[in-house]
Amino acid sequence: MSTSDPGDAELRSFLADPAHLTLDLRSATARCAKALGLRHAVVYLVDLQQRHLVPQTAVGPAVPVEGSLAGWAYRTQSLRVEESGTGGGITAWFPLLDGAERLGVLAVHETVLTASSLTRGRALASLLAMVITSRRSYEESFVRHTRTEPMQLPAELLRALLPPRTIGDGNVVSTAVLEPAYEIGGDDFDHALTETTLHVAVLDAMGHDLASGLTTTVSLAACRNARRTGSDLAELVRGVDEALSTWLPDKFCTSVIAQLDLVTGVLRWANCGHPAPILIRDQRLIIDAMERDADPPMGAPSLLSPHARRTHEITLEPGDRVLMYTDGVVEARTREAKLLGLERFADYVIRATAGGELAPESLRRLIHSILAMQEGRLRDDATLLMFEWRPPS
Repeated sequence: MSTSDPGDAELRSFLADPAHLTLDLRSATARCAKALGLRHAVVYLVDLQQRHLVPQTAVGPAVPVEGSLAGWAYRTQSLRVEESGTGGGITAWFPLLDGAERLGVLAVHETVLTASSLTRGRALASLLAMVITSRRSYEESFVRHTRTEPMQLPAELLRALLPPRTIGDGNVVSTAVLEPAYEIGGDDFDHALTETTLHVAVLDAMGHDLASGLTTTVSLAACRNARRTGSDLAELVRGVDEALSTWLPDKFCTSVIAQLDLVTGVLRWANCGHPAPILIRDQRLIIDAMERDADPPMGAPSLLSPHARRTHEITLEPGDRVLMYTDGVVEARTREAKLLGLERFADYVIRATAGGELAPESLRRLIHSILAMQEGRLRDDATLLMFEWRPPS
């Protein structure tokens, strides 16, 4: 005897029809919800600075990430339920996730909630997350709806190459934030996964203009090109040196580029004139764990050095968090006009870790705290990247 729900046939028919591939998000959401037997559903995507959840498939106000159940679902990546504000019934807020990346939330409005409708709501959230991910690179509506102010040209150039804010699998999660969101000039980050390795990089080009953005863009492209052709870490850095010296000989870029073996926990990195990463283990800062003499910045300065590029190595323990950052983070000032400093910066992350906060949420709140100290205006670009190694027991 078949145990499938009567609505399953309608969903299978919808998914099998090639016409659904060309539907806009609003139509796809309505059709999918109907096929799953759900009353009404609305997609909300988070804005660029992760402050608001903006409706994409209905007309309505944005919902704040702080102080709302929708925001709670986004921040904790878990289901939240509340009574509907108008018209009675119940609203269930489901996180919209693309792997480890938080896209926003899905609101499912029902007269009553049952175990079946919750399961179908989760299925709809998973399906729509894939639809959004496949389309947001070319559908301008996603970009326009999640920006709250005009983007400056250097920032537009750099953000065109940015990977998702968060990536991860069963062994590791890597997450990053970058401010000022609409005016960045020379900062950038990269992270990528293979079956065995997490590749991460934080870059900071001199200056704060379009030329700085171009320097970072060339560096990032050279880094990815070398990585994808199987170069080891030293060869990868050397490839960036040669690319910059060839195409932008009067420019340079500081960086930390690292590779984490997901099986053994061995972390190898190269520091090219950049602030040293910090290691947090068992809710405490391991002083100087990754302090090494830095090599020259990437570009022509390194080619003039008589010394070869150096790589360094440590072995992480399960649960370790490594933070990489640009100097704009620790050079930010508190309201008392004191430098934020490495210790204050690390202490915030340690307290968030002790409270069980997810890594992406820790960085979101940290960068907002830094911005609040600066009354929304940073002296320099500030980029944070944190990865956590958490292999299965």
